[in-house]
Amino acid sequence: MTGQQSTTHRTRRRASRAAGPAKGEAAAETTVRVEAATGATRRPAAIVAPPPRRPARRRLVGWIAVTAGTVAIGALAAGVAALIVQQRHADAQQAREQRFVDTAKQMVVNMFSYTPDTIDQSVNRFVDGTSGPLRAMLSSNNNVENLKLLFRDTQASSEAVINGAALEGVDNISNNASVLVSVRVTVTDIDGVNKPSMPYRLRVIVHEDDSGRMTGYDLKYPDGGN
Repeated sequence: MTGQQSTTHRTRRRASRAAGPAKGEAAAETTVRVEAATGATRRPAAIVAPPPRRPARRRLVGWIAVTAGTVAIGALAAGVAALIVQQRHADAQQAREQRFVDTAKQMVVNMFSYTPDTIDQSVNRFVDGTSGPLRAMLSSNNNVENLKLLFRDTQASSEAVINGAALEGVDNISNNASVLVSVRVTVTDIDGVNKPSMPYRLRVIVHEDDSGRMTGYDLKYPDGGN
């Protein structure tokens, strides 16, 4: 009984060995088959989405657009305004030059046009439209009255017709302009007979005063003749 108990209580030891094949045994070959997934069973590749876009700075972009538009409109407006100013300046200059020419023409007409009944008015109108050296010459030595007496003695009428006039130049310092005037004068005697008309070429110096009034400043015959 005692021997049986000792046998029963004996601890059983489990057999153990090192991993791997036992001595004398060939290592078993293990083949692992890896089957490629067929098209039917292949899972589709995941689509990589682009990173989320940063929200646009709409307010900044809008402000830049408005600013650029404002600058462009301002530049265009400035250009148009400059053109308008230039055009107005050109128009004003052209109008001023035409006034010089018109003043010279009118002075010549006043100088050569009269009738026996309008001698005083005609001579006074001519003198009133002069200034400078021409006015000084007419006012000296009683020349105005002598001119009236001369016209009365002829008892004739005179008519002047302007053939042409051209501006030679303007001196903006002295405000004087030189104008060439071509005129044809026809004198009718007391019997109503017209004498042959006479052509004249004159250089009229026109002066513009501070108020803008233009007058005949001087009178010359180009090349010393008519």
